[in-house]
Amino acid sequence: MNLVSILYKHFGYQKFRLGQEEIIKDVLEGKDVFAMLPTGAGKSLCYQVPAYAGASPVLIVSPLVSLMEDQVQQLKTHGEKRVVALNSFLDFNKRKTILRQLSSYSFIYASPEILQNRNVQRALSQIGIRLMVVDEAHCVSQWGHDFRTDYLKLGLLREQLGFPPLLALTATATQEVRQDIVKQLQMVDPIFHVHTVDRPNIAIKLEKHRSLVEKVKALHQYAGQLKGPGIIYFSSRNWADKIARELEEAGIGSVASYHAGLNQEDRLLIQQQFLSDELSIVCSTNAFGMGINKSNIRYVIHFHPPSTIESYLQEIGRAGRDQEKAIAIHLYTEEDEFLPLSFIDSELPDRTQVADVISHLSNRIGERINAKQYESQEMPVGLPETAWRLIVHKLEVHGILKNDIIQPFQFNNAVEVITSEAEDRRKEKLVKWKRFKSWLEDNQCRRNGLLSIFRETPVSVEDCCDYCGFSLENYSKDVNKMDQHRIQISNWKQELERLLVVKKEDRGEKPTG
Repeated sequence: MNLVSILYKHFGYQKFRLGQEEIIKDVLEGKDVFAMLPTGAGKSLCYQVPAYAGASPVLIVSPLVSLMEDQVQQLKTHGEKRVVALNSFLDFNKRKTILRQLSSYSFIYASPEILQNRNVQRALSQIGIRLMVVDEAHCVSQWGHDFRTDYLKLGLLREQLGFPPLLALTATATQEVRQDIVKQLQMVDPIFHVHTVDRPNIAIKLEKHRSLVEKVKALHQYAGQLKGPGIIYFSSRNWADKIARELEEAGIGSVASYHAGLNQEDRLLIQQQFLSDELSIVCSTNAFGMGINKSNIRYVIHFHPPSTIESYLQEIGRAGRDQEKAIAIHLYTEEDEFLPLSFIDSELPDRTQVADVISHLSNRIGERINAKQYESQEMPVGLPETAWRLIVHKLEVHGILKNDIIQPFQFNNAVEVITSEAEDRRKEKLVKWKRFKSWLEDNQCRRNGLLSIFRETPVSVEDCCDYCGFSLENYSKDVNKMDQHRIQISNWKQELERLLVVKKEDRGEKPTG
């Protein structure tokens, strides 16, 4: 079988990128494969080519609607019609029609949540899935334990589908995260293809400030100075909205804020505007970026710190996908340390919250509850959504909740077990934050500090980091072009004023001014 000819026929490429062909061959041999390739390295071809080589239909689990729709559209652009996306935005009748015709599709994209639907499971089990793919597989570990626990059920789903070969794809995962992914997805003797997390074209700059005011001032300066387009990350919706307004009012390009507080239509609009270069800056929470297939992002700025090194690398990896020069800047103050600690505390339930939930359930043995819908208020009021979802997941794991029906249980034992498991998760998160904080504070090459965390060999690159030294001018706007643009605008305004004067004179009116 000539894989290169398949690649050329369906995608127009004459050769594979680094790592792709080896992964594809292992997939076609029916092996479980874990593949870590850099952002922009063409991970999707690692399951698309096997499908054209006979391993279809393929089920691709994707975390975001935007990512799913983008990949579907890319396949359609290459002439593929046998592709479909299953997600919560499909209306009932459309979903019913798709499920009835599911055997006619070669590529089936689906969210983890919709895969818990019994009708979807039944339809998938009837068509003989040849390959199961978990895209952005780090989400199994990163999100599965927190607010999207349906990721942790993908291993069970795979069992229901008859254990098709599984391909786990990600751009960033430490050794611990890799093992967690393998365990959760029930991968059997997987073949590992792990490539470097280093992005040599991205310069890294850490910049410590004495105060929040000083940090905001620096952010404004960078937003005005750096070549765009760019993404600026914040820990809260309020900060994203606030800075977006300030930059817009200061005339620093076209700016929008993006976060989970926006409705789906507004989020999709902002994504599309950014992709088409109608927006130069997006001020965002970590909700933005994954699945945004934009190659020319020139900078990523962190105004607030992410809580893990993996998140940081995922986010800065959205810059420079065209392999041209890009820069990642992290602005921080000593007070920033308390933000991740606060999030960790709010995301995970304490003993009192667990006891409140268990007490509430003890009075409803045998009842059916709508536990998966946070808005349904089946659980005690005031419990954060992430804490809610973790408790519900643990209730299912320990058999207290089966098919949404509350089973008999021992009160004290349930409280102690779930509290203990939540505390273990809290400790894991604290360890990851301390690892990131240590990297921020280390007096060493930033790039090699990151590589050491992933147990990679040190490297030496041009324009490396602020510790090794580089010129910020390489990432700044061309002053001459900016001045020329201002001159053009000025000349355009003068010409408009002249035309208006001539027009008034033609009408016999007296010019004003």
